[in-house]
Amino acid sequence: MPRYDFRCRECGSTFEVSRPMADANDPARCPCGHDDTVKLLNTVAVGGRSGAEPAPAGGGCCGGACGCGG
Repeated sequence: MPRYDFRCRECGSTFEVSRPMADANDPARCPCGHDDTVKLLNTVAVGGRSGAEPAPAGGGCCGGACGCGG
């Protein structure tokens, strides 16, 4: 189940809520009982490559592998 981070505007605490994606935008109550909370934006960085092949050189949307030169 996805986890969402929230911050309480009243006391400043941050907390995590596990809930279905369908309920992602529902309000969350602070563990201290406050209702004035805001959902925080989380960024997830996923990296790494499998295999020994090096990453393509160049730039653009595909690292230059498509020949678009961009």
